[in-house]
This record gives sequence, structure tokens and C-alpha cells, in this order.
Amino acid sequence: MRRFLSPVHPETSLFLAKLDRPGAPPFHTLPLELQRAASEKMQFAFRPEAPEVAQAHEGWIPRDASAGGPLRYRLYRPLDSLMSEALPLLIWFHGGGWCIGNIESYDVMCREIANQSDCAVLSLAYRLAPEFPFPAAPDDAFYALNWITDQASALAIDPARIAVGGDSAGGNLAAVTALAARDAGSPAIAFQLLIYPSTDQRGITPSHSTFAEGYLLSQESIRGFQHHYLPDRTCFTDWRASPLLAASHAALPPALMITASHDPLVDDCRTYAQRLETNGVTVRYSEYSGMVHGFFTLGRAFTDANRAVTEAATALREALNP
Repeated sequence: MRRFLSPVHPETSLFLAKLDRPGAPPFHTLPLELQRAASEKMQFAFRPEAPEVAQAHEGWIPRDASAGGPLRYRLYRPLDSLMSEALPLLIWFHGGGWCIGNIESYDVMCREIANQSDCAVLSLAYRLAPEFPFPAAPDDAFYALNWITDQASALAIDPARIAVGGDSAGGNLAAVTALAARDAGSPAIAFQLLIYPSTDQRGITPSHSTFAEGYLLSQESIRGFQHHYLPDRTCFTDWRASPLLAASHAALPPALMITASHDPLVDDCRTYAQRLETNGVTVRYSEYSGMVHGFFTLGRAFTDANRAVTEAATALREALNP
């Protein structure tokens, strides 16, 4: 049974009202290219001002075309850091249902995290569906982790202090990458930053129906993303799509999970946090009352977004800069 549900935050009501334009077609009915453009437009409109950092370097992870081709990244180093200093690193996977989202939309948040955590942040442009359906995204994420670890010296990164993180679909990729690294025996991951991650594609918990419509991320949008990313529904129960269904959750790195109370995914998130904790993993679960899915990057609309970014950065700094 769900806990007593808090009311929607006034800032959430105002934000949703701004998006609810008379006559505008529902997001899930838009062609995918228009969804991508609309998502980027929203991120740019409601994100804070971009803080200065010491470096925001564009690069490519080399890979043969037969294996998926090279992967673009943007590496941020915090303000006042030395270019020769081997910094701890957060590998960031952006959200967007594995179909939308990009490095540019998450630029401000990555800058904020880098400065507030005293860590470098590498934002990865993994391949998107439907052009590249499952398991392209988790394959890219794990490949990037291995390449970054191998190139740590050239990147001025400390390979013993690497965290993975992401929001929504990106949180899914962070959790899956942590599981893959554990099963492979390397590379070592020191921390997981999971922002309302997608952990179970079956959609069987109550929050999927409670918040099916009217809270930014709709159930129809979830189904649309799944249609593109997981066209074979038998893959819904593959642990690389639904990390909740992994055979074991033991021996994983500690995690901070940040969620929103009015989110179709919130029950899945809470269940995953409980599963980790039951298996001996140190987890801090932080649910923001009255917030909706997607709030974390929208600091111009939500005061709690700025508070959540600071909470995430503080957890990273404490985990990676002991």
C-alpha cells in the first residue's frame, strides 16, 4: 500500500500549467524528431544559468564502426582545478527514454555537479533508439566505462574513484553499468548516483497508474519509448533493461537515489532501493515531495531542483573525496 500522498508542490502546478497550452498535441503523439526538439527546448528554457568551469572539453571515444562507431563525450573539470590533477570522475548518462535527450541539454547540470562536488564529469552521448534499439545503450555505457578507465591517465582521472550516474533512462544505464562491472570483475565503480531511474519495464507498481497522466511523464510516453527501445517485449525482463530483475544485487557500490513523489516510476525506484539495501548495499533514498519526473535539471522552475543537485554533488564529494 502506498504511503499518504503529499500534495503537488505549487511550483509543480505552475510548471505544468505553462506546458499545458490549449490545442497543443500530447507529447507522446508527436513524431520522435519533434519530441527530441521539444525536450531540448524545455531543458534550455527552464535550466539555470551555466556556471563557469575550468574545462568543458569535447572528445570522442574511438570504436570500430562494426562495433557501433565512436561515442561523443563532453568532459567537465571543476572551476579552480588543475589540469594535471587526477580528479575523481562521474560518468553521466542523460535521460530521455533512451530515445531523446543529449549532451547539450544537460550541460548546465553537469557544470553544477562538477563545481559543487570537486569531481570531473564526463557526459556521454550513447546511441539512441529507434535508430539503435536495445542493447545498444547499455553496450555503449559499459564500453565507455572500460575506455575511460584505460585512458584515466590521459584524461587526468583517478581510476579508483569513478562513479556512474544518470536520470531516468540514464539512471537505468548507470544501474545496469554497475551490475555489468560487478559481474565482469572490473572496472571498479565507487558510487552510483541514481536520479529517478527506470528499473522495471513491466510497469506493475501502483504509481504507474496513480500518475499515468498529468504529471509530465505519462504512461503513454513510457509505452512509446519502450516501443522504440524495446521492440521485442521479451526483452522487458532482461536485467539490462530492468535492473530490478538481475539475479543478484549484492556487492554493488553505494548509491544515492533521488526521486519525485508524483512520478510513475517512484514505486519502482523505491523497490530498487529496498532491494539494494536488503542485499547489503549502502543506499540513501531521497524523495522530493510534490515534485514530478524530470524536475532535477529544471532549476529555473523548481527550487527543489537546485537543492537536489546540491544533495547529489555533496554525496559525490563525500564518496569520492574521502
